[in-house]
Amino acid sequence: MKAAEMKLDGNAIGGLLIEIFGTDLTGSMGVCASCGAQGQVATLDVYVHAPGIVARCRSCEAVMIRIVRSETRTWLDLSGTRTIQIDER
Repeated sequence: MKAAEMKLDGNAIGGLLIEIFGTDLTGSMGVCASCGAQGQVATLDVYVHAPGIVARCRSCEAVMIRIVRSETRTWLDLSGTRTIQIDER
C-alpha cells in the first residue's frame, strides 16, 4: 500500500483524542513546532498503519502527534506541537 493510500485526516483520531483529553480536539487550532504552520487538528495528515498513530503537519510533514496504545497504557508525544488551542464551551 502506498503512503498516499494510507493517509487519513485528523478526524480519524477524533474519538481517540476524546478518550484521552475528554473533549473533541478536531476543531482545535494546533501550531507545528517545526514550521509554525497553524491549522485545525482535523487537517493533520494521519497514519494509523504502524505500531502507533502518527499525525503530521500538512505544510512541512513534521510529526506533530504520536500515540501508542497497549491494553493497559497510552503513550502520547506532543513534542512536535508548539501549542493546541482548546476553546472552552
